[in-house]
Amino acid sequence: MHIIAFSDIHTDLHAVEKIRSQSEHADLLIGAGDFANMRRGLQAPIDAIAEIGKPTILVHGNAESHDELAQAAAAFDHLHILHGTSVTIDGKVFMGLGGAVPETPFGDWSVDHSEKQAAAWLDACPHADVLITHSPPKGHCDKDSAGKSLGSKSVTKWIKKHQPRYCLCGHIHASWQNWSDAGQTRVMNLGPMATKIEL
Repeated sequence: MHIIAFSDIHTDLHAVEKIRSQSEHADLLIGAGDFANMRRGLQAPIDAIAEIGKPTILVHGNAESHDELAQAAAAFDHLHILHGTSVTIDGKVFMGLGGAVPETPFGDWSVDHSEKQAAAWLDACPHADVLITHSPPKGHCDKDSAGKSLGSKSVTKWIKKHQPRYCLCGHIHASWQNWSDAGQTRVMNLGPMATKIEL
């Protein structure tokens, strides 16, 4: 399966066009959150992603809520919106967890979830070939520009227990395009560039 994955579009339609240009042979697109900016401008990037015409899995970031993302994607049957849920495509299980985990200091606009909430959502899915989270796991691809580790302990715990093939994430801009191995799991902080993955 040929996958094109990305995160943190933040309403940048030029980034979506670059993804489109590299998606001709893709079987699946994966977007790991933050399509909007501070809860604004969501519809245009979702429309642009949908126009690529490939089966697509999306999770919400902290710049849009799950409900806002589901509403923006409602007209498109080929967009799968995941949050504490999974979908099976060509025999592969994809699990999604959106939002910022743990909570950020960004204020009321940010869609944040506690570690306890995240653990409960993750525990609902005992297996996945690919885990898609907006927030990276603690200790993997999660350092900000000051070198502080900001990832989720709950995501790390789930990965250690279940060892999916990939964990695809975003959120921490200073760690875009970084990767790390957590046991048998390849963790990739994507960013708005098209990242090619073979599954």
